[in-house]
Amino acid sequence: MSTHVKFKKERAGAVDHDTQVKEVRCQLVEQLKVLDLQLEQKSQQLQDLSEYLRRRGELESEYSRSLEKLAERFTNRTKRKDPSGLSVSRLWQALLAQTRQESRDHGGLGDACANVLVQPLALCQESTQRLAKKSKEMCALLQDGLLKVTAELQTAWRTYHQYHSDFVSAEGKLKEAEKQKQSAKKLERLIEKRQGKVQDIHLKVSKARNDYLLNLAAANASVHKYYLQDVAALVDCADLGYHLSLSRVMQAFLSRQDQVQQNLSSGLRQLRASVSGLDQSQDREALLQEHPSGFCLPARFLYQPHEGDQVSQVSAEGEVRCELETRFRQIQARLKAVGEETEEAGRLMSSARLTLLDGIGEVDLSSGSTPDAGGENQPSRPSAARRRATLVETETLFLSNMKELLVSSSLASKLKAKHDLLKEAVGKEAANGHQPRSNRKHFRKAQSSTGLLHNQKLFGGDILPFIQASGQQVPLIVESCVRYINLSGLQHEGIFRVPGSQTEVNALRDAFERGDDPLEEQNYELDSVAGVLKLYFRGLQNPLFPVDSTGALLEAAQSKDEAERAAQLRRVVLSFPPPLVVVMRFLFAFLHHVTQYGDENMMQPYNLAVCFGPSLVRGASDDDAVTLQPQINDLVKSLIVQQESIFPGREEVPGPVYEKCMTLEPDDCEPVAEEGEADAEGCQSRAEVERGPPATDPSERPGAASEPAGGASVAGTKRMLQLPSGPLGRQRRGPGPGYARKETPLQGLPEDAVRVDKEVCRQMDSVFRELLTKQALQDPSAAGVAGPGRGAGPD
Repeated sequence: MSTHVKFKKERAGAVDHDTQVKEVRCQLVEQLKVLDLQLEQKSQQLQDLSEYLRRRGELESEYSRSLEKLAERFTNRTKRKDPSGLSVSRLWQALLAQTRQESRDHGGLGDACANVLVQPLALCQESTQRLAKKSKEMCALLQDGLLKVTAELQTAWRTYHQYHSDFVSAEGKLKEAEKQKQSAKKLERLIEKRQGKVQDIHLKVSKARNDYLLNLAAANASVHKYYLQDVAALVDCADLGYHLSLSRVMQAFLSRQDQVQQNLSSGLRQLRASVSGLDQSQDREALLQEHPSGFCLPARFLYQPHEGDQVSQVSAEGEVRCELETRFRQIQARLKAVGEETEEAGRLMSSARLTLLDGIGEVDLSSGSTPDAGGENQPSRPSAARRRATLVETETLFLSNMKELLVSSSLASKLKAKHDLLKEAVGKEAANGHQPRSNRKHFRKAQSSTGLLHNQKLFGGDILPFIQASGQQVPLIVESCVRYINLSGLQHEGIFRVPGSQTEVNALRDAFERGDDPLEEQNYELDSVAGVLKLYFRGLQNPLFPVDSTGALLEAAQSKDEAERAAQLRRVVLSFPPPLVVVMRFLFAFLHHVTQYGDENMMQPYNLAVCFGPSLVRGASDDDAVTLQPQINDLVKSLIVQQESIFPGREEVPGPVYEKCMTLEPDDCEPVAEEGEADAEGCQSRAEVERGPPATDPSERPGAASEPAGGASVAGTKRMLQLPSGPLGRQRRGPGPGYARKETPLQGLPEDAVRVDKEVCRQMDSVFRELLTKQALQDPSAAGVAGPGRGAGPD
């Protein structure tokens, strides 16, 4: 029996049946309304569920098509790229396969929702409406029967009360009759009459009471059955098949979902296996093996000697041995320092790499934050922006350390190769028992410029008037310092960057200012020699590059294209006076040569540009020295790197050029000139040297109009000084690199000579005697082999 009915509490007093019946009628009306509302709710639920399934089917189908397009798109890309066996490629293939499977699963689910599952719901809705209608009709019928029983109860209840009232009235009349004092005969008849009436009414009351009690029991039984049984049966009848239909539909939906989830779980397991198989080193090896044409080790560069040269190894014989031993020691020290730097860079790189990987692993990939989950016990985490900034800083540090490691390790490998070859060559020469020659370098003594006829300052002066007055196409200080560094210090670490001894720099400066060449006999620290060269250019009254061309040079240097930049700089350089271009070409060819030993001397083009930039290029005002310095450094760097493309060759601008392989002879870099090739400035300078110091009036110069005397003759347009007699008589070198070597016969000289100043003659004789003595001591057999002496002439 159903227990859904809640009995009302008994009221304080008796309630008549009319009130109770009225309440029952109201309940019956409410029941019909509830059943109608229940039907409406069920219909709406079925409609909503059908609409949900249709919409869900559309979304699933659309999602399936989107996944299929996505997988197809990247599958076509992968096919075009011809995927390799990399672990990342396998992960990519597994992801695409899982995507296609998920697309098929969602397509099936969408089709089931849109077509299969909606039909049972439509049938269920029709059946529910029919059952509800019939259930309502049955409910109305039962309610009519219940109302009829209650009406009979009311009738019996009223009849019973009516008869009982009559009985009470008759009984009262009987009692009154018994109290009256009348004749016995009349009173007896009245009492009998009333007793008979009381008995009749009592009989009617008994019948009415019995009928009322029976109807009361029937009414209670009907109400009890209706509320406890009939109502539940009617509701079940209205819901017949509704829950079963919904259950079957949802079970089919869940079955499809379970299948999707199972396939998804299977795909995710495969993806996890592919993720676990990610291997960076394996992918690296696979990548290199799949592209052998791009990554295979090329063949070794073979030694290709010049025709007739049979030497194929580094030779440490003779004078070269001292240079190689010095270079070997420098490379050995440099290699040790680079090895320590490489080790430190490797340690820093490994530390930065671990920190970077930790930072990447700590990136929060959760779908959302749940602040209430942890409460106050959760440790405070830095914001996403802060974590990103930290990650970028760590990445920058890692890349910097990685770059330093690769550069230093590459440098170490190059130095190691040179070190091993030099070690083998020096060791082989030492094993042969050959003693190395002295490391002291003796240059052939050049002519002192003390007696040269010009009054131009060297340090703090103007280079262009100095060149024109002295006839030195490359100033002696530049040529001598460059030669000294070429022979002794191209591999010197920190050349031009490390300051030298101030005492030596001052001594060199004073010697060069006097016109002497202090580097011809005495050894100096390389840093001091480099320092005096920088001091010379820094102290020039006008920089090597004219100030009015700074703007054009800087504008040309800003070009991004290297060829265009070189062409623009070349046009600006060609506008300079040729003597300046000769010095620029000589200097920047030397600086470019220095950078070729950057692995050993640590002087890259930009480092040299920083050292020479402020001295060679200046702005119009002092304020430009700071604001334009970065641009000037870039300009000088471009001039060093592209010097061959920027500066004209000897064919365009005649004059000396820098030679990489120098010897102890100071004029090895000078071009050989024939008669008639000298320019007017060189001829004028030589003529001034031959004639002696100038007088107040040019017409009063000694020997200007006199007859030639004893030691010189006029040959064509040239005047030659007579050399002292001897087997190795050589004319001394001219005052600078602007003079070229020229072979001059010693026999057949005319008796005419030029009268020169006594001081000049004294100095020249002293120099020649010293040269002849040294040459005879060093090479006594050269007397029979030497050719005629070499004279000096303008280039």
